[in-house]
Amino acid sequence: MLDDIQIDRIIDLALDEDIQSGDITTEAIINKSQNADAFIKAKENGVIAGLPIAEKVFRKLDPDLIWNPLVNDGDKIKSSEILVKFSGYYSALLTAERTALNFLQRMSGIATQTNLFVSVIKDSKTKILDTRKTIPGHRLLDKYSVKMGGGTNHRIGLYDLVMIKDNHIKVAGNITNAVEQIRRKYGNKFRVEIETTNLDEVSEALKCNADIIMLDNMTNEAMDDAVKLINGRAQTEASGNMTIERIKSTAEIGVDFISIGMLTHSVKALDISMYIE
Repeated sequence: MLDDIQIDRIIDLALDEDIQSGDITTEAIINKSQNADAFIKAKENGVIAGLPIAEKVFRKLDPDLIWNPLVNDGDKIKSSEILVKFSGYYSALLTAERTALNFLQRMSGIATQTNLFVSVIKDSKTKILDTRKTIPGHRLLDKYSVKMGGGTNHRIGLYDLVMIKDNHIKVAGNITNAVEQIRRKYGNKFRVEIETTNLDEVSEALKCNADIIMLDNMTNEAMDDAVKLINGRAQTEASGNMTIERIKSTAEIGVDFISIGMLTHSVKALDISMYIE
């Protein structure tokens, strides 16, 4: 899932943003030929994601870096656990530190948040989905992190799944017109998801042979009626105000997916630090 070309582009942009003409503090104090050993340690429990990205960041400044990870992406880790030991040029380690940790902390925060939601509904068939509410330019990393936390990726962008939302329906006039326009242009090339807010819209989406029907901002009672009406003729996605307190009862209704924007749009970074030995 991690495309090297895209990842390199993201890392290069991040390093350029931070370094530009040079790390003026490190360059004044540290001899360029001086080596150092270092390690990265978690300061709270969580799920790790982004170690390969952190390695790439350091290796951009020191291609001869020695990198010995002690855990893998997707592993649950404990506070005070050492994640990786590594060695290289002292100056490269200091210059790359913040950028590497920024990636690692955010990605691990997403994985940890996702795993929390996944664990709440682990006894159901329902899967936790992410959304497009990601940091601009970092979607690939955000969605990779969701997978490391046990979640499932929704569409990556506007290009890989048709999603007919309320504003599309408003322009088209109704759901049926919107689907007909999609089919005329693309045939059956793409799967089609339709956003619905009530049972009348669910019925119309069913008649249009939607692949996925989103039950948007519905009460649990309304979703229960909708799932019974759909009766397996399309996949179902619950969306809107899906908090950690609510998802268990929503999963018990029998929806296939629950999409949650907070996995990526307002995640708390996991506390992780680097230490020079």
